[in-house]
Amino acid sequence: MNLGRFPRVRLGHGPTPLEPLERLSRHLGGKVNIWVKRDDCTGLATGGNKTRKLEYLLADALAQGADTLITMGATQSNHARQTAAAAAKAGLACHLMLDSRAGVATDAYKHSGNMLLNGLLGAQVHHFPAGTDMPAQMLDLAERLKTEGRKPYVIPGGGSNPVGAMGYVNAALELVAQASALDLRIDHLVHATGSSGTQAGLVAGLVALNAGIPVLGFTVRQTREVQEGAVLALAEATAQHMGLPAGTVRPEHVAADSHYVGQGYGVPTQGMVEAVRMLAEQEGILLDPVYSGKAMAGLIDYIRQGRFTQGANVVFLHTGGSVGLFGYPDAFS
Repeated sequence: MNLGRFPRVRLGHGPTPLEPLERLSRHLGGKVNIWVKRDDCTGLATGGNKTRKLEYLLADALAQGADTLITMGATQSNHARQTAAAAAKAGLACHLMLDSRAGVATDAYKHSGNMLLNGLLGAQVHHFPAGTDMPAQMLDLAERLKTEGRKPYVIPGGGSNPVGAMGYVNAALELVAQASALDLRIDHLVHATGSSGTQAGLVAGLVALNAGIPVLGFTVRQTREVQEGAVLALAEATAQHMGLPAGTVRPEHVAADSHYVGQGYGVPTQGMVEAVRMLAEQEGILLDPVYSGKAMAGLIDYIRQGRFTQGANVVFLHTGGSVGLFGYPDAFS
């Protein structure tokens, strides 16, 4: 599988580390070997999984002659912050369309964490209430900018389209190569899934490689049924974008679990707080409160329930976002 034919702008530090979490594994009973794929270490303005997607999206934007990036997300969006950083690195203007879907109104949430970094990175931020049709708002802004002679490039929420998902097709190649070098049999790959691009890219890439590694996404917003449908549709579109035959990706390749969302997107849960504290205390690794914290809460619960076989090797993909912790100080006080 030659990905060199797909335009890419190098933004991240890679390959990101694949490391054993020995203390965490022992802390949880030693029945499962937990590993972490450190995509929090991609390096772009504190890193995160969106950097991989932006390498392909930015290349596409530049190929189209764009001078401005537009994207959307929640107030504390990690994707928005990384998009702003990618735009700064490329010398492009950046507009971030952010909504209050999480329902958090504290000063820390509205001004610290990712919001502080968005300003430092030079992005123009536009705020909207929860429930706003954000894709429509992005298109409206793009049309206004065109009338001013600008050349905007619209990136969907999370960078999740077939172009962006190529970042995680590439991550699948990287992970399989690392596991081979370590003689590591990966029995399960788990991560947080939201806008679907990370999981769809992993699924498409691993299926194309015939890697035999099942992927489980712990959802951060949608129900299992909705999430699995979105991931399957994008994985199929990504496979088509790669030139793979129709039917390469099948429904049985996609699995999600929505039991750890809690009261909603961006709303802290007891399990998330426990998971963030546990990783910090056992491994010195910082998770985030919206994505990786809830996914790790799911993984911890699966281990406690005995849902993995004895001696299984489970890789947790850390999608980054720890800067978002500063938007939620009350959850950890």
